[in-house]
Amino acid sequence: MLRKGWDIYLATRKKNDQLWNHYVMRPLAGFVVAAVAKTPITPNQLTIANLAIFLVAAGLFAGWPTYLGSVVAVLVLETSYLLDCADGMLARHRKTASQTGHLFDLFTDELKAIVLVGAIGVRAARAGGLGPDLEPWSAERFLLATVAAVIIVSSATSLTSFVRRPELTGKDTPIEAHYETVEKKRATSLVGRVASLVMMFLRFLNHYPSHIYIWVIVGRLDMFFWVYSALNALYLAQGWLGIVRRFARS
Repeated sequence: MLRKGWDIYLATRKKNDQLWNHYVMRPLAGFVVAAVAKTPITPNQLTIANLAIFLVAAGLFAGWPTYLGSVVAVLVLETSYLLDCADGMLARHRKTASQTGHLFDLFTDELKAIVLVGAIGVRAARAGGLGPDLEPWSAERFLLATVAAVIIVSSATSLTSFVRRPELTGKDTPIEAHYETVEKKRATSLVGRVASLVMMFLRFLNHYPSHIYIWVIVGRLDMFFWVYSALNALYLAQGWLGIVRRFARS
């Protein structure tokens, strides 16, 4: 089983992935895939299961606003993410990857991002925390910030879906691109490399499973809330700038 899980990981991993995925989650997901590969369990069922487990984690963040509660919640969240990695790997292992499966997975990922920022905001309102000014904020201020954060993240996810539409891009996205099984070209110029490193860091911050456990360990989920909200706000502003430039032309 161990050898089979490792072989599945090597055969189904993404070419361009987060370090947390590459070294931790996808190797573990390979063993999950090995365990379910010969069962009737489908990739879409794993997607549904990971969403259900994630909602439990969100409920724990909001409903158990203590250090221990956050530790338990992040363990549940990472379990959910393990299945999130396994669903696509199972589809690639069985050679059943599809655009509809990818879109369903993307939809649940976007939903989880919205739920997460809401749950962390509610936790901060209940347990207390610091605002972006590094001063203690009241529950009322955190609740207002949570409403704003939910609007920002949901708008950002809607923007992503919009700008990826084939009607705008002018081409359909192949399955290989959905699952990142093709090696990306790397920048060769100094400017290109610097820009690539900056984008890599921003993608890391946006990929909350890679670092949310660190915020939990240091007891600063309030700071995670602000960083994640600000990152989505910047992405939203950049995206709208492109939309206005395109659609406001005469």
